[in-house]
Amino acid sequence: MERSNTLFGRPSRRTALTASGVGLLMTVVMAAPASAQQGDGLASTRARAQELVAQMTLDEKLSFVTGATDPNSLGESGYIPGVPRLKIPPLRFADGSAGVRLAKHATAMPAPVALASSFDQNLATQYGAVLGKEARALGQDVVLAPMANSIRVPQAGRNFETFSEDPLVSSRTASGEITGVQSQGAMATMKHLAVNNQETDRLTLDAVIDDQTLHEIELPPFKAAVDAGVASVMCAYNKVNGTPSCGSPELMNEILRRQWAFQGWVLSDWQATASTDAITKGLDQEMPTEKFYGGALKNAITAGTVPLSTLDTAVTRILTQMARFHLLDDPAPARPVRDAADAAKVAKSVAERGSVLLRNVDGMLPLTGANASSIALIGPAANTPKIGGGGSSQVVPDTAVAPRQTISTRAGTGTVSYTPGIDLVGTPIPAASFTPAPPFAADGTVRLAADGSTDYRGSLTVSVTGDYRFTMGVSGSGLALLTLDGTTQFFTSSVPGIMRLHLNAGSHTIGITRLPGVGSGDLQVVPRWVTPNQVQEFFQPAVEAAKKAKTAIVFASDDDAEGTDRTTLTLPDYQDELIDAIASANPNTVVVLETGSAVTMPWLPKVRSVLQMWYPGQEGAAAAAALLFGDSEPAGRLSQTFPTATDATAIGGDKRRFPGVDRQVQYSEGIYTGYRWFAAQQVKPLFPFGFGLGYTKFAYSDLSTVWNGQTLVASLTVQNIGDRTGSDVPQVYVGPSPALRMPQAAFSLAGYTKITLAPGASTRVKITVDPAQLSSWNSETRSFQLGTGSRTVYAGPSSADLVLRQNVSVGGIGTGSR
Repeated sequence: MERSNTLFGRPSRRTALTASGVGLLMTVVMAAPASAQQGDGLASTRARAQELVAQMTLDEKLSFVTGATDPNSLGESGYIPGVPRLKIPPLRFADGSAGVRLAKHATAMPAPVALASSFDQNLATQYGAVLGKEARALGQDVVLAPMANSIRVPQAGRNFETFSEDPLVSSRTASGEITGVQSQGAMATMKHLAVNNQETDRLTLDAVIDDQTLHEIELPPFKAAVDAGVASVMCAYNKVNGTPSCGSPELMNEILRRQWAFQGWVLSDWQATASTDAITKGLDQEMPTEKFYGGALKNAITAGTVPLSTLDTAVTRILTQMARFHLLDDPAPARPVRDAADAAKVAKSVAERGSVLLRNVDGMLPLTGANASSIALIGPAANTPKIGGGGSSQVVPDTAVAPRQTISTRAGTGTVSYTPGIDLVGTPIPAASFTPAPPFAADGTVRLAADGSTDYRGSLTVSVTGDYRFTMGVSGSGLALLTLDGTTQFFTSSVPGIMRLHLNAGSHTIGITRLPGVGSGDLQVVPRWVTPNQVQEFFQPAVEAAKKAKTAIVFASDDDAEGTDRTTLTLPDYQDELIDAIASANPNTVVVLETGSAVTMPWLPKVRSVLQMWYPGQEGAAAAAALLFGDSEPAGRLSQTFPTATDATAIGGDKRRFPGVDRQVQYSEGIYTGYRWFAAQQVKPLFPFGFGLGYTKFAYSDLSTVWNGQTLVASLTVQNIGDRTGSDVPQVYVGPSPALRMPQAAFSLAGYTKITLAPGASTRVKITVDPAQLSSWNSETRSFQLGTGSRTVYAGPSSADLVLRQNVSVGGIGTGSR
C-alpha cells in the first residue's frame, strides 16, 4: 500500500482496520536508460553522491533514510526534506499505480491489470509516460509503481493493481511502464519485494515458498525492473520463509544487489520496517516516518552496533539516483506542464486495448442495425462511472462521465433507457430492528460523542435469511466503526465503506462505535442497509425495461480494494441474479464487467456477449461506447485464468494455501499456479489465460522453429479471415526439457507479440524466445539451468487453444540469464 486517506490526523498509507495507435508526444527529458546504471555514467553520479555524503552531518544523513512530514504537503505519500545548505532538494513520493494520487486532480488511468491484458509493451511505456510526466508536473519525484506481484489468489483484493499470473507478461509490462515513467524524469519504484500475493493478514503473514517457485514465478518481474533501470524497489509487509521481507538480506543484498547488480535504493512499504538493523540487511530507507531508524539508528551508530559506513552506503544509493535523474543539478530541471487531454487519450486507448471480449454469440457486438436502435441500460455502474479500485491506487480524476451519457450520445436516434436494477444506497435501518433501540434522531441519525460515551452495542434482528449490504453515512471528523457478528468495517466522511454479510434470520450482535482518539467533535452517522426484500423490489422495473428493448446491456461491477480479499468470486449485491433475470427477459443481453479480477458467471449460457473492461479509469465511459458500437475493438487477452468456481483453482479448498493457517501460507502448489495448474490437473477453466475474442477472426498455420545456438526462434503465419481490421496476440509456449530433473510445467508462455491485420491479410510472425524462458531454477546450484534436448513448441491464440506444435532440439549447456 502506498497511502490511504488521512484518517488519523496525518497522511497514512493504510488503516489496519480493515496505444499503440495513440501518439503520446512526450519528450524524453532526462532519465537515463538501463545502461546508465553501468559504466562511466553511473560512476560519475555515484562520485557526486559520495562527495555530498562526505559533507553531510550525521543528522543530515539520517534524514535521508527516514521519512518526514512535508511542511508544504501536496497530499503525497512520502517526503524526504533534503539538505538546503548543500543544495540537495526535497524528495516527494506519490502513489502511482493507476495515476498520480494527490490531493489534486490527475488522470485516472485504467487499472494496471487492464494494461497487462493489452499484451502490449509499447502501450505500457505510454501508460508509464503519463504517470511520469504528471508526477513531475504535480511536484513529485518518485512514482510508487508499478506493482508486479504474481496473481496467485483469484480472490486477492489487489489483483487489479498488479499485472498477471504469468511472469513473462508481468515482466514485459513492468519493464515498459518503468521505461515510460523514467523517460519523463520521474523515478519509478518496483513493488513489493516479495511474495505479496494476498491482503489477508498481509502485515503479519509468513509466505512459505520453495526456491524454485520464488525464482521462476514471483521474482522475474523484479529482475526485469532492474534490467530496465528502475530507480528504487519497495519491500513488502509479509515475511518470506520466516524472515521479514524488509529485513531479508537474501532478498535485498544477495538477490537484488549481488545477483542482479541493482544500483538503486530499497525503501520499506509504509510502516513495514522490522528492526533498526534492517539497514545492515539491505533496507536503505524507512517510510513514511521514524520508528526503527531516526533516533534509534543514531543511537545504534553511536554505540557501534551499526557501522556508520552502512548509513553512508544507503544515503549514497539514494543520492546517486537523484543525481542520475538530474535532481541535484543547479539549476534544477524545469517541471513539465500537465497535458490532461493527451493523457486522457492514452487512458482511453488502454481501456479499449485492455478490454477482453469473452463471449460474442452470433456477432452480437458490435451493436448495429436493430440491435442498436433500442437499448436498455441496467446496473448502477451504467449511471455512476466505475473508475478504479480502493486503497492507494485511488486518484482524483479530472473528469469522469457515466456510460449512460456516452452510450446515449453514440446511439444517436436510437432510444436508450436506464434502470438501476440494484439498490446500492439502501434505507436507514429502522430503530425497531435494534435491541435496545439506539438514540436515533428522526432522520435515522445516531450521534457518536467524541469521548465514546454514546457508542452503541446491542443486537440487530433480521427477518429474512440472505445477503445484506450495510453502509453508513458519516458527518464530522473521525472514524466510525460498524461491527456485526465480529466483522468490522470503518467509515469516514471521505471513505464510503461497504460491509456485505450473509445473515440468517434472527438476532445478531452489532456495535456502532467510533475509533478513540481520531478526529474531534461529535460524529453523526446514519446506518443503512439493503435487505434481500429490497433487492427484489429493484429487480422488476429492470426486467420490464429489458423486455421493452431490443438489446439489454447490464453493467456489473465489484469493489476490490487494498487491505481486503474477497471471500468468493461471485458478483456482489445479487448482480448474478439480476443478470439471470434480465437474460431471461431479453435474449439479446450484453454484460459489461467492470471488475478487478476473475469472477464466476453462472448466467453465462443465457447471455449473448460478455465484455470485460476491468476498472477502466476516467475514460471508461468513452471507451465503453466505442467498444460496444464498434468504433474500436476490444483488443485485450486475459492475463489471468478465470476459474469456473471459487475452489476450482490451485489454492482453492486448501486453507494452508489461502488464506493461511496460523498466519502462515504454504505455496505448496509450487510452480503450478495459474494456467500451469489447470493444465497439470486437466481442469477446464471458465476462460483460459491468454484468451480473448475480437470483431474478426484469425487463422494460424505453418509453425517452424529453429534453435540458433543462443535463442529459439518460432515463426508462424497468421491470417485475418474476417471482414474487418483487427488485432491478435499470437502466443508461443514451450514444453518441458527431458534433461531437467526439477518440476516443469506441461507448457509455459515463452513469447508473444501483438499484430494488426486488415481483412484477408496475412503475415509471417517471428517470435524470439530468450534462453531465460527455456531455463528452470536449480535449487542445488542456485542458478537457472537451460533445458536442453527435444522440446515441444506450441503456438496459438490462448493457453487452451494451442493449434500448432513442433519439436525442436535445444542444444548447448549453461544457465539462463533471467
